[in-house]
Amino acid sequence: MPTQPSPKQTVIAHVSDTHIDTREEDAGRSVARTRAVMEYLNTLPYDLDAVIVTGDITDHGTPEEYEAARKLLTTCHPLLTCPGNHDDRAAFRQHLLGEPPTTSPINRSYTTDNFTLALCDTSVPGRPHGTLTDETLTWLTDTLAKLPADVPALIAFHHPPVTLHTPYVDEIRQFDEARLAALTTRHPNITAFLAGHAHTPAATTFANRPLLVAPGVTTTLRLPWEPQTDAAHHVHRDLPPSVAFHVLDPEGRLTTHYRPVPLV
Repeated sequence: MPTQPSPKQTVIAHVSDTHIDTREEDAGRSVARTRAVMEYLNTLPYDLDAVIVTGDITDHGTPEEYEAARKLLTTCHPLLTCPGNHDDRAAFRQHLLGEPPTTSPINRSYTTDNFTLALCDTSVPGRPHGTLTDETLTWLTDTLAKLPADVPALIAFHHPPVTLHTPYVDEIRQFDEARLAALTTRHPNITAFLAGHAHTPAATTFANRPLLVAPGVTTTLRLPWEPQTDAAHHVHRDLPPSVAFHVLDPEGRLTTHYRPVPLV
């Protein structure tokens, strides 16, 4: 019989790049894949400590897509979201979060006795690459300053701040990353960075911390050394959606599991 994780063991589900598209030719594909992921998480026999969705929640940033996302991203677990380069801040706020439709960065944090999650907005309106604005860096600094020194902090965003050796993604990664690296040196309780954008599970490092990249829900990126029939053939559309599970144990050690989700 399965047993519930220990009270101090944190389990976070990491979802990214759902690209919900209400206008796609094969109507319902992104909706069906997102629904499968959320049903999988909602039927787990454990209470997850959080579910995060690291951007590109919609494909075109339209009100209709956010209304669909709001209905799909329903969970019995605590949920946090942040925008990606395909998202629109004003529509995201109004139709997904139910807030006034402002265009300032959308930053969110969630804190328990065992951990803090800080989801940072790296989107640059109208551009595909990412960066952390002064406003977001100030918010992140203030958030970390309020934490006890022994509470692990996980920092999440859409754009990875390093190259992943995938040219299609590396050209539009998060830039100006030196400022984030400098901030990290001042906060030893930053345990790891979590990102999306790449549409492929990946694990590397940034600022001497783990950087863990979630797989994509809508598609999976073809790696440069995998066969492609033409330049546009850069993603797998037939592989199943996947999620990441980040497990933080009482000793502060982080383990990540990647899990494909069957499409019924």
